[in-house]
Amino acid sequence: MQFRYLSNHTIYLLSLVLWILNTGLCHSQVKVVSWNVEHLGKSKTATEIKFMAKIIRDFDVAAIQEVVAGYGGAQAVAQLADELNRTGSKWDYVISDPTSSSAYKTERYAFLWKTAVVKKIGKPWLEQKYTLEIDREPFYCTFDYKGQPFTLVNFHAITKNLQPETEIKYFKFLPDLYPKLNLIFVGDFNCPQSHSVFNPLKKLGYQPLLIAQKTTLKKHIKNGEYLHSEFDNMFYSPKVNKTNGGIILFYTNFKTLPEARSVSDHLPIWMEFSLN
Repeated sequence: MQFRYLSNHTIYLLSLVLWILNTGLCHSQVKVVSWNVEHLGKSKTATEIKFMAKIIRDFDVAAIQEVVAGYGGAQAVAQLADELNRTGSKWDYVISDPTSSSAYKTERYAFLWKTAVVKKIGKPWLEQKYTLEIDREPFYCTFDYKGQPFTLVNFHAITKNLQPETEIKYFKFLPDLYPKLNLIFVGDFNCPQSHSVFNPLKKLGYQPLLIAQKTTLKKHIKNGEYLHSEFDNMFYSPKVNKTNGGIILFYTNFKTLPEARSVSDHLPIWMEFSLN
């Protein structure tokens, strides 16, 4: 056998590598994308949904905001999952019930994930405790990645002129409400991370993925600038080891800004991380 000719030094290095793998010092990475797709429903064409799938396919989990609550919303998510299943990986998905907000604000959330990479744990749920205080209550889903669980909290705040900070201020209570869960807040907060309303979360150790990064598209290009507001973000705890992340400038795939905005007026944001 060839193995007997290995030097003691080589055998030591091989043993060290195996020890590192077995003790978990070599962290696994998972990639999550969050995207407010703006009225994801029957208004989206098959071409637009196919384009969305091309963006999402490079990630392990996708959190989607602004799924239409009425007819067409669930169907569009199913169509998106079908397109993702044509990319070479098996995907599954779950859609929330409509949020408890007033009729013209009611939406659904969705999660999609690669089944060979992550497993859904238990049943996802809409937050019940703050349904009166939060217009579109967050949607939770817990996933397992190689034995490491994490829970994504999918959220779409009320618009800026309605003061989303009046809702976000309740997020500081959620870690204590779910002390056994490793929460990662994702979505469209309609509020920049620099706002003081996020200070309580930051004091708990949660850090924003993006800082001073605009994530929404302007209606018209001005002075060569496409982006408008710092609304979308992710907030992760010290249990999360962020290794990479950013935005996806999907509008560069289109000839005009209106064409890009027909897909969404928000950029997808993403994070790659391991769990401590």
